[in-house]
Amino acid sequence: MNLLITGGAGFIGTNFVYYWIEKYPQDHIVVLDALTYAGNRDNLERADNHPGFTFIHGNILDQPLVENLLVSHHIDTIVHFAAESHVDRSIQGPDAFIETNIVGTHTLLKAARNIWLDKDPRPGHRFHHISTDEVYGTLKSDDPPFSETTPYAPNSPYAASKAASDHLVRAYHKTYGLNTTISNCSNNYGPFQFTEKLIPLMITNILAGKPIPVYGDGRQIRDWLYVDDHNRGIDLILKKGTPGQVYNIGGSNEQINLDIVHQVCDRVLHTFEQNKTLARTYPDCPCSKGIHPNTLITHVTDRPGHDRRYAIDAAKIQTELGFTPKETFESGFQKTLNWYLTQPPKT
Repeated sequence: MNLLITGGAGFIGTNFVYYWIEKYPQDHIVVLDALTYAGNRDNLERADNHPGFTFIHGNILDQPLVENLLVSHHIDTIVHFAAESHVDRSIQGPDAFIETNIVGTHTLLKAARNIWLDKDPRPGHRFHHISTDEVYGTLKSDDPPFSETTPYAPNSPYAASKAASDHLVRAYHKTYGLNTTISNCSNNYGPFQFTEKLIPLMITNILAGKPIPVYGDGRQIRDWLYVDDHNRGIDLILKKGTPGQVYNIGGSNEQINLDIVHQVCDRVLHTFEQNKTLARTYPDCPCSKGIHPNTLITHVTDRPGHDRRYAIDAAKIQTELGFTPKETFESGFQKTLNWYLTQPPKT
């Protein structure tokens, strides 16, 4: 396969690149990334040693560039991660989300249609679009989890922009016959995640001895998915999924945010107790002084329009494609924490 991975220098994209190189070393990977605040070229440093890897600094809004890449690299598969993805940022400045998530996705679709269906037909092509469970809105405590048939009801500018991009991808399949698939995933966590997200924010703040901000009462519920479990789901969709279909990918790990915060605090303290040398590297961490990091928990004003609960029904991808998560939250978080502990402390 010859893959174009958009947003491949971001969190999930980076992990997907390494996942794919390890599992399919014979394939050719082209990463297209604009290297905005959430994309880091250094994330892909190890991939540079792989002969089938190419990095292109560019924007998905540049249709001529995308079309040139599709032709010159004989691309048959697009895995579209590139997106503005932080709800808080979408509340403060929604324009970038409309531009990247809607216009950018449409630009990619136009390029794919122009090349794959018209100029250089590739019957076995695939355009896979990475989306989110947030397009479905929010759930009450006794509501069934989101399925692929749950009506869209986005509540933030971010979720609305992703919902719009989902509809465009579906329309290009129905109208033009482009071979598309969509996956809607639950909350991802793992290595390389930008520190504005909950779990890496907690880890880095604990290590620096800074407050851990918790929105409102902290009783929001999320389903947590380790990033490489997500990547295994995408792999199955690319290999076995049916064009035109949507697949929800979940971690089967629905938990209250405040409980996650306490679990993270407990696990960081335990790790410091098991490895006394960490106190020298992270002297500002309360764990270095034998103090439990839950003393850093600080409740802050809740986010406007904050969705109360997300939950994924992953029965379709489990039944049709054989997907099951490999990581528990405990095992996935320990891998995540170990990765962050290897990174230089930020000052």
